[in-house]
Amino acid sequence: MKNIDSYSHVRGESLFVDDLITRQDTLYGLVFDAPVAHGIIKQIDYSEAESIEGVIKIFTYKDILGENQIGGIIPDELLWTKNEIHFWGQPIAFIVATSEAIAKKARKLIRIEIEKLPAITTAKEAKAKNSFINAPRSFHLGDTDNAFAHCDFIIEGETFSNGQEHLYLETQGCYAVPMENGNIKITSSTQGPTSVQKITARVLGVPMHKIEVDVIRLGGGFGGKEDQATPWAVMAAVAVQHLKKPVKFVLNRHDDLRMTGKRHPYESTFKIGLTKDLKITAFEAEFLQNSGAAADLSPAIAERTLFHATNSYYIPNVKTTVLSCKTNLPPNTAFRGFGGPQGMFVIESAIAKAAHIIGVEKERIQEANLLDENDTFSYGQIATQVEAKNTWRTAALNFKLEKIEHEVRDFNAQNTQFKKGVSIMPITFGISFTNTPMNNARALVHIYQDGSVGVSTGAVEMGQSVNTKMLQVAYKTLGIHPSKVKLETTNTTRVANTSPTAASSTADLNGKAVLKACETLISRLSEVAANMLNTKAGEVNFKNDAVFVNNKKSPITWEDVIAQAMLDRVALTENAHYTTPVIHFDKTKEKGHPFAYHVYGTAITTTTVNCLTGTYEIDSVKIIHDFGKSMNLGIDIGQVEGALIQGIGWMTMEEISYNKEGKLLSNALSTYKVPDIFSVPKTVEIAPLETKGNDMAILKSKAVGEPPLMYGIGAYFAIQNAVKAFNPNYEPKFHAPFTPEKVLMGLYE
Repeated sequence: MKNIDSYSHVRGESLFVDDLITRQDTLYGLVFDAPVAHGIIKQIDYSEAESIEGVIKIFTYKDILGENQIGGIIPDELLWTKNEIHFWGQPIAFIVATSEAIAKKARKLIRIEIEKLPAITTAKEAKAKNSFINAPRSFHLGDTDNAFAHCDFIIEGETFSNGQEHLYLETQGCYAVPMENGNIKITSSTQGPTSVQKITARVLGVPMHKIEVDVIRLGGGFGGKEDQATPWAVMAAVAVQHLKKPVKFVLNRHDDLRMTGKRHPYESTFKIGLTKDLKITAFEAEFLQNSGAAADLSPAIAERTLFHATNSYYIPNVKTTVLSCKTNLPPNTAFRGFGGPQGMFVIESAIAKAAHIIGVEKERIQEANLLDENDTFSYGQIATQVEAKNTWRTAALNFKLEKIEHEVRDFNAQNTQFKKGVSIMPITFGISFTNTPMNNARALVHIYQDGSVGVSTGAVEMGQSVNTKMLQVAYKTLGIHPSKVKLETTNTTRVANTSPTAASSTADLNGKAVLKACETLISRLSEVAANMLNTKAGEVNFKNDAVFVNNKKSPITWEDVIAQAMLDRVALTENAHYTTPVIHFDKTKEKGHPFAYHVYGTAITTTTVNCLTGTYEIDSVKIIHDFGKSMNLGIDIGQVEGALIQGIGWMTMEEISYNKEGKLLSNALSTYKVPDIFSVPKTVEIAPLETKGNDMAILKSKAVGEPPLMYGIGAYFAIQNAVKAFNPNYEPKFHAPFTPEKVLMGLYE
């Protein structure tokens, strides 16, 4: 089945927040934000801005009737700051006017006097000044001190991985409308409808049932709309509460870039110990996470870094620590991979440096330490249904790894200006929210009198085709044609208390809830059909819009059964609740079984570097990926392709840059580069691993959103190997992204 939105997307008919028909009395919002990264507000003069015709009101913290607090995990973030500024772009006030143009004109006329204070912009600075979001977290396995004492090789080093801008096509936005009796409906571009509902109610000082949040679809999210869509919706709702008129607020691209958090930059150190047979027996790492000025989702992201700090390798002695460092940058937030990529980059860098110093190929160390069945992760979970070695060997065999490496060596021997590099990147990624209580979902399924079906879930469609998968689950379980099923918008009134669409778990959680609801309905309808056919319910099944008895088609149809069910007063609505079984995690011990299952894969990346200019091309990426039993291979392969390119962008060209004062310098697409059609790999081959799938995945089809992003890390090491082929004196550094400037310096150091 194709993405059910494809037709309307291509025709420009799909609706997003900015496409909604607005009421005639709609007003427009705009944020006045901090022009420094750290300081004390001495005075603000709004008078000139307020005097402009068309400016209705400028809202500040003084207008909040509830609590001026939007922090989720930790209550440390104000909706509008009072007197102290903590980051450049921090919201101070909200201008509401009859048009966006008038609001922009007013913003320029606000006069603010600020006493500037020193700004912390890097994680190392924050650590030196003891500036942290929360207490550090550590995972331990075995005894690293004793293990290092028996190692033949001990290598230490440091790494840096920069942030990454989400650059969703649709910027942050919302449309808030007053309803009767003080209720407010918010159409929001958010991955977390319940978060918007909960925080809005908190700030407005009203019960949650007064706030209805509706999500049609998102024009991309990538984690950037999990928590960070919330403040804009809350601001609009505050204005609606006071003015009793609709307020629309869609950020322009520059405001979005300046005011929102990114993927977390990490400054990390490592120590790795190996024996002569290249077994990694000990690994230690300290991750300094640049969290920004408030917690946002940083503690959870830091935790995920620890979960994936050893990637696809079994290491018997591990000690990893992460510190969430408080700086004067916009609060950094979720981004596809959620801290996992930053952790994996460190272990891959440690192995690369060890290989360089020992004098062996990196892949020899990688292959010698791949996970096996019943190995123990550093957080206590026992690895089962492990496909790490299987994907590695299948990739090497199917893509003829030896031939690729031979061709690279031959090319490098015959060329001076151009050098090629090849790398192998295995991945192991756990699927579930690591905060166990979040692993739940609901589905509301209505069968209407004519046999058509409406399905509501907590899943947000943001381009990943989750609605298509939900439709597949529904129509296959009910045995009807897909045209009979409609996927409703994601709405907090129909499906309440949802977890955000994140953690690659949305299809599993919501799909299982849809499955459960549909199976219950079929159980009821089987009784109805059995009575109609004078047979037993166990002999009845539904297929192709018809009723079958013992796999023989009967004379009655789906519609006949629904009509009879109505006459018999049988419930044609089901509300199902699903929770992931087995999983648990004890944070006091840092041990447990946090993941329903793991996704595995291996990528072989080949690059060519121009040793005169430092520019490079990604020749090919060949991937064996563990899809389980994919329920929609076309969609899943599309997800792997998109994640791969996003990972390559993070590792090679997407360079977030702030100056020492905390001002964003990479504030436009002229200064922030993302992969375009000319910079993607010339060839991408993706082949599914032959596997029986996993029962914890929906229809045994494994999650696919985040894991493939980590394949992009392979591009970094392939480029590095090309640099080493040109410059025998090159000492590997691990400072991502590996931009052409850094490559050029490496070629001639």
